[in-house]
Amino acid sequence: MSLETASDEIKLAVDLIQLLEENRIPTATVLAALVIVQRDYEQKSAAENDANNV
Repeated sequence: MSLETASDEIKLAVDLIQLLEENRIPTATVLAALVIVQRDYEQKSAAENDANNV
């Protein structure tokens, strides 16, 4: 599968990996930051779902 036909999630993941590697962010820092990002987006998703169910 080429990146051109990949899903948006794969394209975003590849872009993020490239950005993190190019900036030499330590692995532990990346993983800790990803936990924070995931928590934030899960909260945003829940809020969006609540707003749509009103």
